Amino acid sequence: MNTVRLLFFATFRDKAGAKEASVELPEGMTVGEFKRWLGGEYPALAEGAATVLVAVNKEYAFDGEVIPGGAEVALFPPVSGGAGFPEVLRVTEGELDLDELLAAITLPTTGAACLFSGMVRGETRRGDAHTTDHLEYEAYTPMAEAKMRQVAAEIRARWPEVEGIAIVQRVGVLLPGTPTVLIACSAAHRDTGVFEAARYGIDRLKEIVPIWKKEVGPDGQEWAEGDYVPTERDR
Repeated sequence: MNTVRLLFFATFRDKAGAKEASVELPEGMTVGEFKRWLGGEYPALAEGAATVLVAVNKEYAFDGEVIPGGAEVALFPPVSGGAGFPEVLRVTEGELDLDELLAAITLPTTGAACLFSGMVRGETRRGDAHTTDHLEYEAYTPMAEAKMRQVAAEIRARWPEVEGIAIVQRVGVLLPGTPTVLIACSAAHRDTGVFEAARYGIDRLKEIVPIWKKEVGPDGQEWAEGDYVPTERDR
C-alpha cells in the first residue's frame, strides 16, 4: 500500500467535509481506478467522481497514469467562476479597461490584487534592437478561451486562497503603448500568492494558449513563434 495526501477543493471540499486527508492506496493504482475508489470511500463524492479533475504532485493527471507513493493528490471540479470566485477569461478585439477588469474580480473580502499588463513596445533595445510600427494579434478563440480556463484552474490548484482571476487577451492591430494582455489575481491578503499567481498566469498563457502575433516595422514583418511544445500534461 502507498500513503498519499489528498487535497479537496471547492465543492469536493464541502462534500468530503475536509480540506485534506491521508489515505492508503494500493500500489500501482491508476488515476482511473482512483476515481472509482473515491466514490466508494467518499459516498458524497460518488456523483462527481467521473468528472473530477485530478492533479498529482501539482500536475494534471490522466486515467492511465499510476499514482506514486507519497504523492500529493488534489481533487477539484472544472472551474467555472461563479459568484464566489469571479473570473473574466476571454479574447477580445475591444480595448482593455484595467479598472473595470479589476473591479470585476474584487469581492468584499478582497484586500489585495496583483495585475500584470503586457503592451506593445515601440522600441526594442534588448538583443536585436529595432522599432515596431504595430503588432497584429491572432487567436484560435474557442481553444484559447478553453485553455485560459485551464490556466485559471491551475492557479486555483496551486494558490487556493486566490479569489478572482482575470485573463484577457486583445487581438487585431495594436499600436505601440497599447495594452495587449491582462492577468490579474485578487485575494484577501497580499501574502496569499497573488504575485506568484499572476506571474504564473502570464507565463502559462505564453506556453499553452493559442495566440500569435505578427510584428510589423520599417524593415518588414514577421510572425513571432515560441519554442515551448505542449505535452500530455498540458491537456
